[in-house]
Amino acid sequence: MGWMAWERFRCDIDCKNDPENCISEKLFRDMADRLSEDGWRELGYEYVMIDDCWTTMQRGGDGRLQPDPNRFPGGIAHLAQYVHDRGLKLGIYADMGTATCMGYPGTTLDKIELDAQTFAGWGVDYLKFDGCNSDAIDQLKGYPLMSKALNATGRPIAYSCSWPVYIGGLPPNVNYSLLGDICNLWRNFNDIQDSWDSVLGISDWFHTNQDDLQPAAGPGRWNDPDMMALWAIMAAPLIMSNDLRALSNDARAILQNREKSRIDVYWRPLSHSSHALVFLSRRQDMPYSYQSSLAKLNFPAGTYEVSDTRPRLPPFLMIT
Repeated sequence: MGWMAWERFRCDIDCKNDPENCISEKLFRDMADRLSEDGWRELGYEYVMIDDCWTTMQRGGDGRLQPDPNRFPGGIAHLAQYVHDRGLKLGIYADMGTATCMGYPGTTLDKIELDAQTFAGWGVDYLKFDGCNSDAIDQLKGYPLMSKALNATGRPIAYSCSWPVYIGGLPPNVNYSLLGDICNLWRNFNDIQDSWDSVLGISDWFHTNQDDLQPAAGPGRWNDPDMMALWAIMAAPLIMSNDLRALSNDARAILQNREKSRIDVYWRPLSHSSHALVFLSRRQDMPYSYQSSLAKLNFPAGTYEVSDTRPRLPPFLMIT
């Protein structure tokens, strides 16, 4: 759970005319302040994630990616420390093609190890690895190679792969068993846009293809519907992309709803009209009394027989 710049702030690099909203060190410091001071961190929102457009247009003389010095005057390591000092984690963006989606330097196969080392050295905690301007062969090589390179740094870095969205999102083109071995999460489908039609389009695609997608998810390996609020039933990441400095009370109430925070719900249909429900707690304040209802879980009204398969364990869940 966390916050990402892209959907709300896109590739705004005009810090002269739009200093409050441009992709800059200030923007990410502001969002880190809001996560740490406004109750988000305690609910599990722990990542502050940079997306595209943070680098200069050319790599440095040492071959490394470098942040734009005018927009990130302190550098990424300094920003990472600022974020860490507030009990949060920093995410960053790269693209395995010849250029990022917005035309900034890409991470081609020969640069993967160097960039992984650079990110680890800066103290980065999360990498979104996009796939613009790359082909299927490079993707087949590059996504596993980046996984290996990140692991070799010795720093825990969550790894988000955009691979599936570039090859159709579904088996047999997408090998979700392989993805689960090399990635922590993966983008399956189109970018979300600021419209209800976009939300419905993504929802429809996941609904239509849930039999292929549902088995792929599990602890440490998640489908990513791109910042969608379907995250709970899909066991997907909840990533906000908004201006936390100007959030309405209604939006805050939804996103800070404690009932869903740190409790992941997995659902799977079984034979003979049965269903399996798993409630996975990621909370540290256990034992914790969590209440839900079949109506909230979208079950139709009726009479159900409920069996708790946990032998001789105290109840932590109440379902009505």
